[in-house]
Amino acid sequence: MDVEGGGDGAPPRRWSSWGWQKGTLLLAYQSFGVVYGDLCISPVYVYKNTFSGKLRLHEEDEEILGVLSLVFWSLTLIPLFKYIILVLGADDNGEGGTFALYSLLCRNSKMGLLNNMHANHGSLSAYNKEEPCKESRNSMLIKNFFEKHYSLRVMLLLFVLMGTSMVIGDGVLTPTMSVLAAVSGLRIKFPELHENYTVLLACVVLIGLFALQHYGTRRVGFLFAPILLSWLTCIGGIGIYNIIKWNPSVIRALSPYYIYNFFRKAGKDGWSSLGGIVLCLTGAEAMFADLGHFSKLSLRLGFTIVVYPCLVLAYMGEAAYLSKHREDLQSSFYKALPDRVFWPVLFIATLATAVGSQAIISATFSIISQCRALGCFPRIKVVHTSSHVHGQIYIPEVNWVLMCLCLAVTIGFRDTEMIGNAYGLAVILVMSATTCLMFLVITTVWNRSVVWAAFFTVGFGSMELLYLSACLARAPQGGWLPLLLSLVTLLVMSTWHYGTAKKQQYEVQNKVCLDHFLGLSSGIGLVRVPGVGFVYSSTTNGVPPMFAHFVTNFPAFHRVLIFVSLQTLTVPKVSREERFLVGRIGPPANRLFRCIVRYGYKEGRWDHFNFENQLLMKVVEFLRHQGGSGRSTSGENEMSVIPASSSSAGSLQHAAATPSSCEIDAGSGSGGAFCRRKVRFDDGEEEEEDPGPPEWGKAEVKELMQEKEAGVSYMIGHTCVFAHESSSAVKKFAINVVYGFLRRNSRRPAVVLGIPHTSLIEVGMAYRV
Repeated sequence: MDVEGGGDGAPPRRWSSWGWQKGTLLLAYQSFGVVYGDLCISPVYVYKNTFSGKLRLHEEDEEILGVLSLVFWSLTLIPLFKYIILVLGADDNGEGGTFALYSLLCRNSKMGLLNNMHANHGSLSAYNKEEPCKESRNSMLIKNFFEKHYSLRVMLLLFVLMGTSMVIGDGVLTPTMSVLAAVSGLRIKFPELHENYTVLLACVVLIGLFALQHYGTRRVGFLFAPILLSWLTCIGGIGIYNIIKWNPSVIRALSPYYIYNFFRKAGKDGWSSLGGIVLCLTGAEAMFADLGHFSKLSLRLGFTIVVYPCLVLAYMGEAAYLSKHREDLQSSFYKALPDRVFWPVLFIATLATAVGSQAIISATFSIISQCRALGCFPRIKVVHTSSHVHGQIYIPEVNWVLMCLCLAVTIGFRDTEMIGNAYGLAVILVMSATTCLMFLVITTVWNRSVVWAAFFTVGFGSMELLYLSACLARAPQGGWLPLLLSLVTLLVMSTWHYGTAKKQQYEVQNKVCLDHFLGLSSGIGLVRVPGVGFVYSSTTNGVPPMFAHFVTNFPAFHRVLIFVSLQTLTVPKVSREERFLVGRIGPPANRLFRCIVRYGYKEGRWDHFNFENQLLMKVVEFLRHQGGSGRSTSGENEMSVIPASSSSAGSLQHAAATPSSCEIDAGSGSGGAFCRRKVRFDDGEEEEEDPGPPEWGKAEVKELMQEKEAGVSYMIGHTCVFAHESSSAVKKFAINVVYGFLRRNSRRPAVVLGIPHTSLIEVGMAYRV
């Protein structure tokens, strides 16, 4: 139950053909300022890091052309074929990243753990968007295998969290590596310049980069896009110049034969150099993770038409220069620049490093937002910076933590070679995680043959394992850093998920049945006070233990009581027509209601005042449908889907003034007519019902409006979770120490929900799990 401020969002507009093309081109333009910068800044340091080890002993044309051939085919096979053509097609309703792949698996099977934390939402149209197709025998076998073995599902979640942690680690290493490599070009013209000055300049650039993040992806994209386009123009043009001037025959290195020749001559030293060549792939995973900020077509257009050709020309031009100037291997990029353009290119390169860092920073924001929404990251503030693209966000706490870590790595390492060793390992681990998850997506979500899935996994996985082995060999020289960062992040995410799951499990097991609660209420002389009370909890049926505890100690509550459960589902977005489920608890005389509000993990949220009015308006519509006959739903677990409608304060006043009106405000998801659907949460079945002639509950609606005028209060649990006395030492450490520390230092639920402090009732409870 985690909500942030923001708008509920208007329904998507229908674009004309020209409007759609214009929107795609605009997104493609913005993507240059956000997505590709990390990939495009790589030519600054790839050759330097590749020839920094034992490969220095092999500086002949065959080795230089072999490195160029490896770079070309790596760029072609992984960023172009794997990500742009194949992996982008595995989006989760427009969202990308490791968690998006996992949410696909959760929604299409019982392989995930996240879909078990809430009730069955099979009636939701977002769960049934894909056209039904015959499930293959192999797909069923894989699903059944995971469903039967709980330990495999736990390992799968930990594997996903590990991949996610590596992306977050990239958010520390990418800005550090890019900025430090760019400003080190000053030492080409000023060899006597002390490295302390380049480190200081890098720190200033990093601080400025993170200070710009609060303006949002859209503004940052428009600001950075011209910089990156200028950078691509420079490196592409200089690449052509160097090819023509120094060695036009480098074009023959596009043949894979030179890869074979490279390993034949360099041997083990050639394998070790793969830890530097992998740096040409940095940013490929960010393209997929940043998909929610843009669209598949806009990313494909930008990469294939502009980014890929310019990168190939840049690497070829640098190789052509090196073939005639082998003594410049450690500073080849800046030495290959013509003197007349050195300073403009150095200036643009410094600015482009900020763009390069933007790609992974935006991806880090997206992935942490997904983890937070799905209960795998502590409660933090998420600011939605665009009213048009719901995936464009800014997270202040994460932004400043990343900045501090980047500054610490820059000051501590100082050397791009050691940072490069750490950087390459983080990049290749994330790619390997995506490859493994794609095997499950291809077989269980796309229902394709295992042969095709194995072809994808073995083909790309064997390349990535080769790079991974070379990067692991460099672990003592800086490669330990991403492992440490990912381990800490994995500990935080897994512990938070475990503690949250145990807390929700306790609430479900200790909820109070309705009959027992009503009997308890009559026995203690319960008093109903004027007003409307909203009780927030994660339970979807029964009475939450927090509220039963409150009533036992203070036997009074409001005349109208609405139990509210806010749930984030494993879909990026829930349609407004299916957002609210409203039902009655017990006889109509009790005036008890339950409202379940469903959100996708990438959606913007509301401001609290409008949300309160929305909830009350949904109850009004529910009462209108039921009429004044006293007819209630057939069971507590049966609820009605209330379609979208305007829910402002004005519409509530209209409902109070004309309770017998049979019109629902314009904007209703059913065209102005109320359409009820029953949803059972115990078995997930759904049935349509014709409500018959409308009979409006005048008295109930009028009473609801009167109670609202009397006052509104909000009740929420303030829980402390402790491990049971008989628990193991590991569980006690995880729950009492780590989870307790995270809960105390994360945002309070009432703050997240935006509940007014003067109207808040917090009920303290201690859970022994």
